[in-house]
Parts: sequence; C-alpha cells; structure tokens
Amino acid sequence: MPVTEDTDAFPTLLGLVGEPARAQMLWQLLDGRALTATELAHHASVSPQSASAHLGKLVAADLLAVECQGRHRYYRFARPEVAYALEALANLLPPTRRPAERPPTGLRYVRTCYDHLAGRVAVEICQALLQREYLREAGPEFVLTSAGHAWFADLGLAPVDLVGAGRRALARPCLDWSERRPHLGGALGAALLRQLLTRGWLRPTSQARAVVLTPTGQAALYERLGLRVLL
Repeated sequence: MPVTEDTDAFPTLLGLVGEPARAQMLWQLLDGRALTATELAHHASVSPQSASAHLGKLVAADLLAVECQGRHRYYRFARPEVAYALEALANLLPPTRRPAERPPTGLRYVRTCYDHLAGRVAVEICQALLQREYLREAGPEFVLTSAGHAWFADLGLAPVDLVGAGRRALARPCLDWSERRPHLGGALGAALLRQLLTRGWLRPTSQARAVVLTPTGQAALYERLGLRVLL
C-alpha cells in the first residue's frame, strides 16, 4: 500500500498521545473540566516548563484548546472525539494495565466520560434503550427511532437535542473501559447527562468524574426503563 499523507500523520499522532506525561494530562481532562498548566504539570509529575512544552504540542495538533482568563490559561479537549479516542485506546489495554488498574467501585458504577455518562449504570441504560427499540444500531452509530424520540422528549430533552448538528454524531456507542460494553455517547448522550443532573437523578461530587445515582434517580430508571442497577 503506498504511503499517504494520512498514514504519515498517524504515527505522529500516536507519538503525541503516547508520551507518558502527555498521556497523563489527557487522561486528567476526561471529566470535561478545563485545567491550568500548573494543575496538569502536577498530575503528570513534570515541571511547569516541561508541561507548557507538552501542552503546546497538543494544542498545535488540535487535540487541546486553550482559553485565557486573567493570568491563567485553561486547557480542555478541542472536540469530543478526543475523549472518545482516549476511551477507545484504554479498551486495548489488558485488564491489569488499564488506567488506575481497577477503578474504585463508585467509578465503575457510575461516572462521567467527558460530557456523557459512563460506568455500569450508563451501560445498562444504553442496553435498555436498545432493547426497547428507542435506539437502533446502525454501523458505527445509533439511530434514534420515533419511539425513542418520544421517550427522550418526554424526559424533557429539547427538540434541538434530538437532531444531529454539525460534525458531531447524534448518538454513538462509546465502549466503556470498565464494563467492556458500550454506553451512549454523542450529542444525545451529552444531552441525557445534562437532563439527569437537572432532574436530580444524578448528583455531582467533589471527586473528578464521579457522580451519584440518587434514590429519585433509581426510582425513575426503574419506572421508565425497568432498571435495577446494583453495586
């Protein structure tokens, strides 16, 4: 196969995300927060000067975006696809080598994956949506059925949340690295997480990526999807 511009760029991309300090920085951003260079340097165990050099490379590659507020520069993913790619790479690791090896029970149960829900609860929600034919598998994406449109609308999602916009997929499977089964990603997954938080079915915590499924949320998931998700 002839060498193309894309195949030349691929090893460069892998080198960018595979360098240990940069990999640690990227992993810390998976909860959707924006972090300063100082915070990312601490997580990666490198000097601020080294962190700035690493972050500059990630920004130049369009993997990270930077926003200045006063004296501080905040870094976040440039687009959701970066988070999806990192989660997918984590699934290639053998169980004993996955990030944080075995995540704490709470994070395995329910957590955020960038801007959507992950963990056992998210996987069971996704499976229930498929079984009830609210979503249908269609290649690399999910299709929102008419019954699914009605279900999400009844949940309170706005019409704009139920149609694709821009380059981002409306609904796509995102392989969960702790459960090894897909949860719901894409714009619809992000809108669902926002709505679950707004309704108080989920409650954020002080721990990065951790959320709590409230008693109200447990009752609502059973009522609407027949789910009883236990630790």
